[in-house]
Amino acid sequence: MMAASPNLAQTAHKTPFSAREIPFADLPGIEREDFGAAFEVFAASCKALAEDRPPLRIGRRPSPALLALCRRVAEEAPIQRDVQTARAFFAQNFRPFVIEPHDANGTGQAFFTGYYEPVVEASLTPTPFLATPIFGRPHDLVSLPFDHPSGLTAMRRCADGRLVPYPDRAAIAAGALCGHAAPLAYVRDEAEAFLIHVQGSARLLLPEGEARLVYAGRNGHPYRSIGRMLIERGEISPQSMSLAALKGWIRAHGQKSGEAGLALLHANPSYIFFHLEKALSSEGPIGGAGLPLTPLLSLAIDRSLWPYGTPVWIDARLPWETPEPTPFQRLMIAQDTGSAIVGPARADLFMGSGEAAGARAGDIRHHGTFIVLLPRDEEVLP
Repeated sequence: MMAASPNLAQTAHKTPFSAREIPFADLPGIEREDFGAAFEVFAASCKALAEDRPPLRIGRRPSPALLALCRRVAEEAPIQRDVQTARAFFAQNFRPFVIEPHDANGTGQAFFTGYYEPVVEASLTPTPFLATPIFGRPHDLVSLPFDHPSGLTAMRRCADGRLVPYPDRAAIAAGALCGHAAPLAYVRDEAEAFLIHVQGSARLLLPEGEARLVYAGRNGHPYRSIGRMLIERGEISPQSMSLAALKGWIRAHGQKSGEAGLALLHANPSYIFFHLEKALSSEGPIGGAGLPLTPLLSLAIDRSLWPYGTPVWIDARLPWETPEPTPFQRLMIAQDTGSAIVGPARADLFMGSGEAAGARAGDIRHHGTFIVLLPRDEEVLP
């Protein structure tokens, strides 16, 4: 088998890695995969790429080989294919590469987490029990390319045209958005709002009916994991860490000025802004690629490395069906990204919407194997 590195990736990331090609037939668990479902999600990505639709979050441009393949798929019909026909399509058009990061922990393995769309009670006006605002995109926010020399992904444009760093989470909580952004809705508390920020979307249960929060930008500051901070401080063990445990700790330690729960939230300077969709569709939340996400088929990747639409084979043991880890071996499509999703073999798996999906997502912090499928015409460096 050939040892190689995709040239599209090595040029864009500080974490070195190797890419080892394997035969398509050797993909772990291939005999159980529903390639038809994966192809339908891939075809939706192809249609967006072929039409050059702008994504919600700008990422690496698709290679000429991937774009040519997507244009061909977009021109063909139907997008539904049976398992065998879809498997033949991927086998004929892609080469699998196991991505092995050369990172500080020395595992050489991928790292997977899960995410979901929260479903929360909310109001369009503040109430005694729903008083924490979710803000729309500020008018002075300027989104920047992921490789901007400032190291930031967004900045504030001043009245004189200068670009300066946008206020961080603590400054925004202190009123730095006054006159620059309007609240879209109100939720229970800062912990609830923070969870919505981390997940990048939410379905709101309003007195008037349901609505959806769609990602509309961020303040550009780097994401810092407050869950990791609690683990490092010995507040929560790695085995006990989950979204529910994190939210519980914040609420138990207070969310008022000077209290530990709020101080922990402010330790992550990143802040997310949204757009409110009042006409809720039956499809999933919108990911970074600008497309509805599909549970267990859409995943978030490092957008500086892998283009949207890239097929990725995931091989891991995850608690995705039961609390006990079981094999998770399937083809997923890169349709989203996230501030915490950084690295060549880092992925966030979309688990769905609601409490049950959130419980599954919160339990996933596991190592495994990340196998990227590159078009056969893709240039690969030895």
